Amino acid sequence: MKELFELYAAFFRIGGLTFGGGLTMLPMLKYELAEKKNWVTEDELLDYYAIGQCTPGIIAVNVATFVGYKRRGVIGGIFSTLGMVSPSLIIVSILAMFLEQFMSNVYVAHAVGGIKVVVCALMLNTLLTLAKKSFLNAFCVGIAVVAFVLAMFSPIPTVLLVVLAGALGVILHKMGRLEV
Repeated sequence: MKELFELYAAFFRIGGLTFGGGLTMLPMLKYELAEKKNWVTEDELLDYYAIGQCTPGIIAVNVATFVGYKRRGVIGGIFSTLGMVSPSLIIVSILAMFLEQFMSNVYVAHAVGGIKVVVCALMLNTLLTLAKKSFLNAFCVGIAVVAFVLAMFSPIPTVLLVVLAGALGVILHKMGRLEV
């Protein structure tokens, strides 16, 4: 029972102290779960993160559920998920009561502007972390560059690009051109 409350508390902290969504949460997840608690390895966390991006729902909630399930099964997944969403529910409920006063406050506007800058920095950190683990060779870099260009400058849906990149990765691995 103690570990269930530890799961809840860890994800409550992460959910309550991270702004900007799942991409900005990776550094905190890495520190809390892989370095501090040793509940998962960094590679496992990145795998959960990648799966969390491809499955329906919020990335952070998906990762919390995966980690909780790994630690304590279904009940661990439930406690971790509740820990991740509880801060948002509390904060949104409080903000909803005072929304008008907050939106016209100049200090809140400046604070939100500062938070946006930090969110950009955290997203860049996440991008670099994922790049270090993902760009294994020239083929990986090539797939990433082509996918990026197509996502930015073509009408091809990004979901299709993800599926095609995954299929290409499997094909290259089978041909011996891509080691994981």
